[in-house]
Amino acid sequence: MTSSARSECNVAYLGPPGTFTEEALLTQPDLAEVEHLLCRSIPEVLEAAAAGRVELGFTAIENSIEGTVNVALDALIFEHDLLIQREVVIDVRLHLLGISGASMDKIQRVISFPVATAQCRRYLIDNLPHAEEIAANSTAAAARDLAISQDVATAAIGTALSQEIYGLELIATDIEDHPENQTRFVAVSKSGVPAPSGNDKTSIVVFQRADRSGSLMGILAEFAARSINLTKLESRPTKKALGDYCFLIDLEGHVADQLVADCLTSIVAKHGEVKFLGSYPTTRGSEEQNSNASTAWTEAQDWIEELRGQVDSD
Repeated sequence: MTSSARSECNVAYLGPPGTFTEEALLTQPDLAEVEHLLCRSIPEVLEAAAAGRVELGFTAIENSIEGTVNVALDALIFEHDLLIQREVVIDVRLHLLGISGASMDKIQRVISFPVATAQCRRYLIDNLPHAEEIAANSTAAAARDLAISQDVATAAIGTALSQEIYGLELIATDIEDHPENQTRFVAVSKSGVPAPSGNDKTSIVVFQRADRSGSLMGILAEFAARSINLTKLESRPTKKALGDYCFLIDLEGHVADQLVADCLTSIVAKHGEVKFLGSYPTTRGSEEQNSNASTAWTEAQDWIEELRGQVDSD
């Protein structure tokens, strides 16, 4: 972004200090150095970006265990016209936090963000089966509230960062049920598509023109015909009528690639409306695979253009 487009605050994300979102953001040196705006909710983060109060909104969008963060996805699909600039994937490590003097035998309540609590279900059943579960707006809010209350009978499920920020003690570490758990975050902006990196992902939403037999198969056939790999396919209610769905699709490649551009053109022409959510560098995928597919398509296009050039103009 140009300096003339800079806002008072550069990046908005879910607060308070110590959230997983902040941990993910701090892995990005350029984002860690700019001014931050901490928001009370994910919709507030995206609204700040859409209104131009910040250059970027940074939010969780998907978890490998709990799935899509629906509040973020629905806002991107139905409420705002924002473009994904990058994705960040971090490992999820959750800890049981308490005030000084807290111990397992004293805990009567556990407070945390419901998604985090759900990711520690087996641990809680095995170790704190009688503890009351209390919902908080975020893992960091849970840690903050515990630090304020100084309640020895309450524990919080939170991050190492929140433990450090709020001066809490580690009662138990790595209590998540699935050590391989990861969360995917995205940075979104009102405008701009990053230049191709050679290892990119494109996110789109397809709204079918007609709900008829084989319509989804027809859409997917466009990708299969071009050997474009899909990394995500999810249906979401359009909020218009019961049974009316749109499809969120993540695919390997960049809109600047001829292969991808041709595919999207064909979908719009034959199948339905497409909302473009962005082409951006991905943490996954094969650069060699993407390059080979685009090269093959370009060679095929050159071949057909050579044949068409032999058609008599009379």
